[in-house]
Amino acid sequence: MAWRSVGTNNADLIRQLRDYGVIASEAVAQAMIGTDRKFYSPRNPYMDAPQGIGHGVTISAPHMHAFALEYLRDHMKPGVRVLDVGSGSGYLTACFWRYIKAQGDHDNTRIVGIEHQPELVKLSISNLNNDDEAMLKSGKLIIVEGDGRKGSPEHAPFNAIHVGAAAPETPTALLEQLAKGGRLIVPVGPEGGEQYMMQYDKDENGKIHNTRLMGVMYVPLTDLKRS
Repeated sequence: MAWRSVGTNNADLIRQLRDYGVIASEAVAQAMIGTDRKFYSPRNPYMDAPQGIGHGVTISAPHMHAFALEYLRDHMKPGVRVLDVGSGSGYLTACFWRYIKAQGDHDNTRIVGIEHQPELVKLSISNLNNDDEAMLKSGKLIIVEGDGRKGSPEHAPFNAIHVGAAAPETPTALLEQLAKGGRLIVPVGPEGGEQYMMQYDKDENGKIHNTRLMGVMYVPLTDLKRS
């Protein structure tokens, strides 16, 4: 992609994403500037490309995180519930927290990161605390271990849901946990095959409207046994 580049630091990386039009809003830019990728990506944190974070997992390229924030930003306000499926390093979960916190505090705000690998749960908690201990201490950002394909029913319904791995077909369990007026973005398609980032909006009557956003290539959404 034409905008792929390398920043000299986190702020420079975000500046370049803004210059290329990937980041369209000041609020998203500030959330990403405030969340330094060095805490979440040990190798090449400011390169706009996926990077390995251990345990056979990668952190997505910065431009994909920027797109996720832009697609969901109108659904993220104080008091909402946000679910980050396959939260991995914890980076995007932290961005969600900062984006909402900048708008104000609300006791009902919950940003839930769900990850099925215990090692990544521990890693993400460590990353978040190294970044800013206030995130987890606030009780408004939660990292849970579990099968993200099933969502997190105990914290539902969600106003915004992001999925960081490809579902082979529309994830019905996540749609069921989407609040009326909410939005889900998820890569859909077979492993190694044609995949698209899909946007699902649930209207106030509970009807789902879907939009194909772009072609993508993600690892599959699986459990520990890859089933």
